[in-house]
Amino acid sequence: MPFANIKVPQGALSRAQKEEIVHSITGLFVHYFGEAARPHTMVLIEEVGDGGYGRADEVFVVPDAYRARDSLT
Repeated sequence: MPFANIKVPQGALSRAQKEEIVHSITGLFVHYFGEAARPHTMVLIEEVGDGGYGRADEVFVVPDAYRARDSLT
């Protein structure tokens, strides 16, 4: 079973954007593995809360300007 685990900052993506990611990644797996992979493909989008990750030794907080307007899950 193809499996993708995507981690994004909490509130950064709208529901529509998450759906688009699921469809796009599923399509990518189908492209490589064939149509038989579609019903078995799992795409998990995990939202990581502010302060739950870092970059270059700095704890990261997403500025409000970069949050999705419709970030309801």
